[in-house]
Amino acid sequence: MDKSNRTYIRVAVLGVLLVALVFAVYSSFVKDPNAVKVGRDAPNFSLEQLNGPSITLSDLRGKGVVLNFWGTWCGPCKQEMPALQKQYDAYKDKGLVVVGVNIGESPITVEPFVKQFGVTFPILLDRESQITKLYRIGPIPTTFFIDPDGEVKEIFVGQLNEDMIAQKVAKILP
Repeated sequence: MDKSNRTYIRVAVLGVLLVALVFAVYSSFVKDPNAVKVGRDAPNFSLEQLNGPSITLSDLRGKGVVLNFWGTWCGPCKQEMPALQKQYDAYKDKGLVVVGVNIGESPITVEPFVKQFGVTFPILLDRESQITKLYRIGPIPTTFFIDPDGEVKEIFVGQLNEDMIAQKVAKILP
């Protein structure tokens, strides 16, 4: 093979690599069209509750819903749980429901956590992570603020404090 053929092959390989790189960068910036987005209805689901019957999201229409995805192993989740509980206590009589969706853990793991933090709001068990996948959850905690009509008003990734929750809850109360 002569030198000019090798140069063409190298240029072709570099071209293919460049196209692949551009595609990868483009894909990372273009959002998934099926992802849950602000301004759209929250996808409906039904999950088993830790200490009670299953809950279906659409049954909570008419209430403001704070949908929080968490795990017992998640440090920021542990830190925000008392703040979620305080806001639930403050607003549950005004039409707020806080729903904790535990990702992939068993009741044996979740129960002591719930007792330790004095959580009284509904805890749902997403043991197979189906709802976690439906909502495209990456880092946790991730919290969705859903208005009484079922529309997602805000999505927050990361740890919330009491003031942040109160400000966001004020926008979704019935």
